[in-house]
Amino acid sequence: MKKSVLFNKYTIRTTILILLICAGLTNTAFAQNAALGSSTTWGKVDGVAVNGLVQGPSTAEAELQVACVFEYTEGDIFNPPALPANLNGMVHLDDALKGIITELRKSGKFAGHSLETLLIIPPKGTLAAKKLLLIGLGERTKFTPDLMISVGSVAMREALRLGVSNYSFASDIKDAGIDSPTALVAANVVLGSFEAYRTQTYLKDKKLSDHKPLSKIILLAGPAFYTVAGDGIKEAIAKLNAKS
Repeated sequence: MKKSVLFNKYTIRTTILILLICAGLTNTAFAQNAALGSSTTWGKVDGVAVNGLVQGPSTAEAELQVACVFEYTEGDIFNPPALPANLNGMVHLDDALKGIITELRKSGKFAGHSLETLLIIPPKGTLAAKKLLLIGLGERTKFTPDLMISVGSVAMREALRLGVSNYSFASDIKDAGIDSPTALVAANVVLGSFEAYRTQTYLKDKKLSDHKPLSKIILLAGPAFYTVAGDGIKEAIAKLNAKS
């Protein structure tokens, strides 16, 4: 009888422990998924706020939306390993523009070569942003996170050239099904952006450039990648501010 009681107590304690561990793991998993619309100012560089936002590029409010695409392969943003349509910001962006992004890519009018750019002025009411800038990422099989330093620089230079006071940036790499290091990609975008910003500021001080002051950059991320991206962004901000 005593053995039975001891066994039952042991079983109950073990079960409770397992449930607590499972609950902890579940809470951790949920904690890593930010809610849609979550926003944070990760920090500032040279007076420019670097914000994070859980939002898709079609609905993020900004003067300019930047989105990145690889060279076209049939169904690349719609079929696995691309993210499902309900989580895929590039699909939403394409849908909002009635398929024009896919049409441009498929026809070769915008090939998506590395650092190639295309500016689109969307009809009023189709996107939350006033302008859309596509930046090519080249061949998906040759992608490396280092490319995002140059992509960040191109985005910043184009934003300053267009005279916007803020812009939103979506790498869309996960949307395309590329398993990339989220924190490093986000950090490289920030590093490249402010390398370009500081160059233009230097030229402005020499009266060789005249750009409108930039108030903020908004870096978009999906719910599952928001926190990890933020870690990379904060690391990049700290590195940049250490140089200033």
